[in-house]
Amino acid sequence: MKDETKSSGVATTASPGPTPDPAPSPREHPHRGVRVSGRDGAEGPKAFYIHIEALPGKENQVVRMLEDILGCVEEEPATGPWYAVRYSQTTFGIFEVFPDLAGRQAHVEGGGGDIFRDVERMNALLAYPAHVHRLDVLMSKEVFARR
Repeated sequence: MKDETKSSGVATTASPGPTPDPAPSPREHPHRGVRVSGRDGAEGPKAFYIHIEALPGKENQVVRMLEDILGCVEEEPATGPWYAVRYSQTTFGIFEVFPDLAGRQAHVEGGGGDIFRDVERMNALLAYPAHVHRLDVLMSKEVFARR
């Protein structure tokens, strides 16, 4: 399935997910930290969507980083569904859900957060800072149907 938009009569293919940041200029690299948007909102189920853009040639290392993060979240009792996704050769994402604000904050302070705080590793792998979107979960289907 292609998402195409027409601009000035020319068809372009749009990336799925949030619009990525523009490529950094050489003077902007290395970057620092992560970019965070959204707000904490009212109490209730919470989520993060994290948009990740690998430097060309660093895609396999980003996959290993995602595996490392999964290893951390498997030990977090307040981290519910967790998914790492790939949109294109260099574009990745994480979608993760928490029962409440406290659970999301515990995750930020845990091992996965430590990986994102490793600025040297992030600068070596990512084209620009990972973009963390804070989300409120409005509704969900908690389990997969049995086959």
